[in-house]
Amino acid sequence: MAKESVKARELKRQKTVAKYATKRASLKEAGDYAALDKLPRNASPVRLHNRCLLTGRPRGYMRKFGICRVVFREMASQGKIPGVTKSSW
Repeated sequence: MAKESVKARELKRQKTVAKYATKRASLKEAGDYAALDKLPRNASPVRLHNRCLLTGRPRGYMRKFGICRVVFREMASQGKIPGVTKSSW
């Protein structure tokens, strides 16, 4: 499980990206790279990293579900994810 500070930092980045999204788009369209450079670094969506919503794990992230593979497997085994069943052949 990730540290709370790491989770909080990622949430802060997401808020910053959302806050400056329209401003960044307009500056990019205008080609004003000097003004774009003066925006906070965390305003860039490239700096975001996908993390598990429940544990904060950065690796093994499944975009479709928004959780990591470990949590996905546990939830699927418990039947908490609709439409997902354990395969057997």
